[in-house]
Amino acid sequence: MRRTGNLFAAVFTLALGAVSPAWSTPGDTVRSIPVPACCPTGLTSDGDHLWLADRRTDMLYQLDAVSGTVLDSLPAPAYSPTGLTWDGSHLWVVDADEKLLYAVNPETRIVERTLWCPVSRPGDLAWDGEYLWICDDGSDEIHKLSTEDGTTMMSFEAPSSHPGGLAFDGTYLWVSDRYKDMVYMVWPATGDVVLSLHAPGSHPTGLTLLDGELWVVDYQDDRVYQVIVEDGTLFSREEPRRQQLDFIHQVRCFGPDSAKTVDVYLSVPQNMNNQKLLGEVLFDPAPTEIVPDQWGQPVAHFRFTDLAAGEHVEVSSTARVELYENRYFVRPERVGGLDDIPGDIRATYLVDNSKFALGDAVIQKGVKAAVGDETNPYWIARKLYNYVIDHIEYELAGGWNIAPTVLERGTGSCSEYSFVYIALCRAAGLPARYVGSVAVRGDDASWDNVFHRWVEIYLPGYDWVPVDPSGGDSDWPAARADAFGFLQNRFLITTAGGGGSDYLEWDYNANERFTTRGRCKMAVENFGEWSPLPDSSVD
Repeated sequence: MRRTGNLFAAVFTLALGAVSPAWSTPGDTVRSIPVPACCPTGLTSDGDHLWLADRRTDMLYQLDAVSGTVLDSLPAPAYSPTGLTWDGSHLWVVDADEKLLYAVNPETRIVERTLWCPVSRPGDLAWDGEYLWICDDGSDEIHKLSTEDGTTMMSFEAPSSHPGGLAFDGTYLWVSDRYKDMVYMVWPATGDVVLSLHAPGSHPTGLTLLDGELWVVDYQDDRVYQVIVEDGTLFSREEPRRQQLDFIHQVRCFGPDSAKTVDVYLSVPQNMNNQKLLGEVLFDPAPTEIVPDQWGQPVAHFRFTDLAAGEHVEVSSTARVELYENRYFVRPERVGGLDDIPGDIRATYLVDNSKFALGDAVIQKGVKAAVGDETNPYWIARKLYNYVIDHIEYELAGGWNIAPTVLERGTGSCSEYSFVYIALCRAAGLPARYVGSVAVRGDDASWDNVFHRWVEIYLPGYDWVPVDPSGGDSDWPAARADAFGFLQNRFLITTAGGGGSDYLEWDYNANERFTTRGRCKMAVENFGEWSPLPDSSVD
């Protein structure tokens, strides 16, 4: 089940007479047509029609994109065609067994060029107007090839293992993964994955663009699908998950003397893109007050007095929520400039703070090394994101050091990753803040006492977009992309803040303060208990 984050855009699309339904979102299917044979591989377009390679019949088929009617067919140059592309006059075909690339004139049926294929397990082909591109399922790489002699001009790692389909839309490469059933939009200069979409079938093997629309052929379904890639939707809401969270915060006095005052603060979760409250948040006992901190985060405040040795206090909140997967469809070329960011956002989320140390030489050096002369806010954010991942390894060792210390040390927790990334973004002029959450750990019925924090960046035209530097710390480009503009449905965000809070300080979810008389040992424990709600839970 999918829900879009831009209903207006979807309804407006319908009003213009588009085929897509009102609740469509990028990755959804507009239409599909059957293939003429049972083992489809490469897919391309000659500008008017689709062409399809089939490795069982060893044929190339020209198809009408509306009806699927076979308009023409010709034998493949060899007996295991896996990739296909059109260069404006010729069909290029790669054969997996022969390890050859063939340029076929579809009018004369003559193979006019033959090149050695430099990859071990070739997949689909693409043409960018000057060079061929090819997927290698053996090395999990994408290669750019010269048509003069097949020389490899550049290579980069595929988004994930088992790349198959390949296409070029004039700006980006599109790559499919037949194991993950995903289609990725890739920046060809670096191999960075910009967008990730669900494939329409279980075994996508070929991709192409026709009239600006993406088409995907599926080897298992034996169909060709037209897929929405852009419709004005800013983000999707998918995979709704109904849960109840009981958050418990305990403070114990072990004495031998007593605590004079105990103040407990619990963050109050709000409706956000990734979550909807199914009722009021309940507290036990009732809070002394609910107040906003300087970031606008509502906080429930509990005050206790005269806690004797051996006594403890416990406060709890209960939230019934529907959680969603969010996938943000950010197009770098649609992002405004830094000057387009509202003044109040810049004034609030570009300031320095004790954990950030924006003027420190380590932070300044990192920004210069990562960003260079880049001015697009999206690419500033991506380059800094890659820089953090390349320079820090995850280590949960306790304590939160300041950003320059963490970056120089090269290890950190999720909070420390967040501090470093926020510091780099702010030093580069890009507003950033953090959000904190309680996480579902595996089963719907589970508990969490570790919690999780990540970053949100402000992109003009898209508002706040989630970025999780520690969650994206992976060598695979697709895994990195899944933590940039994507959020799983296992987090209840409790806290949004730009730095130290009046009540929560640098913590999130909860905080406590106490005063004591004499010698007094105090201990604190907090944790979240998750339980699933039936789908019939009433809002």
